[in-house]
Parts: sequence; C-alpha cells; structure tokens
Amino acid sequence: MLDGDGIEVVGEAADGATAVRNARLLRPDVVLMDIRMPGMDGIEATRAITQQRSAEVLVLTTFDLDDYVRGALLAGAVGFLLKSTTASALVDAVRRVAAGDGVLAPEVTRTLIRAFAEGAGSETANLRHPPSKALDDLTAREREVLACLGQGESNLGLARALGISESTAKTHVSRLLAKLGVTSRMQAAVIAREAGLDRGLPETQVP
Repeated sequence: MLDGDGIEVVGEAADGATAVRNARLLRPDVVLMDIRMPGMDGIEATRAITQQRSAEVLVLTTFDLDDYVRGALLAGAVGFLLKSTTASALVDAVRRVAAGDGVLAPEVTRTLIRAFAEGAGSETANLRHPPSKALDDLTAREREVLACLGQGESNLGLARALGISESTAKTHVSRLLAKLGVTSRMQAAVIAREAGLDRGLPETQVP
C-alpha cells in the first residue's frame, strides 16, 4: 500500500523493541506504529523513538480508546489514525507527517480535545500549564513559531508565514520543542493554544 509513488518502506518490525532499534538504525522520516504488540507496546516504543529523535511517529490502530489516544500523543506521536482509514487517506497522512504536519482521525479528535480540556493525568496537566519560565524564556521569533504551531502550520506553512526557509523553520521548531520540554509539535500546539498564542495573543502573566 505504501511502497511506491515516492514513498519507500525501509523496514518492518513485529514488536516495539524492534521498531525502536530499526528507527535508530534506519532513520526513516516516518514510523507507522501499531499500539498492541508483543513485549514493548506501541506507546512505549513511540516514546523511545521520539526521545531519541529518530523519526516522526504516526500511530495506526484498530482501537480509539481514550487512554490509547492520550497515551500515544503524550508519548510524542504526531498523528493517530484508525485502521478503518482508506488507503489513499493513509498515504496522504504519511506524506503530511513527513512534511511536518500533525494528523488526527476525525473519530479521535473529540477524545483528544476532551482529554486536554479535562487535564486528565499529571502529564496532560503539565502540557496544559507548562512552567511560566519556559514561555518567558522564548525569544520573539520562537513565540511566533509557537503561534504558528498552535494554528496547525506545517514546516512549509511556517516558513511562508515567517518569510524564512523551510530548513530554518525546522531548526526553529526543534529548538522550540527542546525549550518547552516536549517531543512533538502537536504537544507544542496544545501549549500554544492554552497560552492564547494561536490567536496572536500572548499569555497574561499574573505575579
């Protein structure tokens, strides 16, 4: 389904540990990750891959349970699709993730919104309310980049919005994620929206 038309499948894995090892050795642009696998599951594997910055992770699973959606995205996945998706939609999602976009199946969008709105779990709460110093320490350019992420911009869209090259945009995003202590642009987007930066409004600071 994926091998061809500009997409090359460089490796396969039957379990999470192998997926992590292959991602480290092969350095693909995108890892298409299942949730339920023997040994290390897909969420743990996603966390390991994003922490070592081997690749972007797009989760593809049969299950749309709240815990799986939240767990995958908090682990650093930039997309979540159900296996009921069409072949063309899957190919499009892989291309979009490779280009720097986040992708969410319509069926799980409401789950994600509810999870972050309720602040379920300490990890979610930390994303919704990051240390104020982390935002205060951002440069003006980094706040612009964060605002663009909050609006769902890809690296190309970010580059056009800020009048910079796409490679420079990627560099800014990488540095921003490190400063915020997050592993994916989707997590940064949540922070941007909580801070009001997606509307171009800085967060109000209260002493």
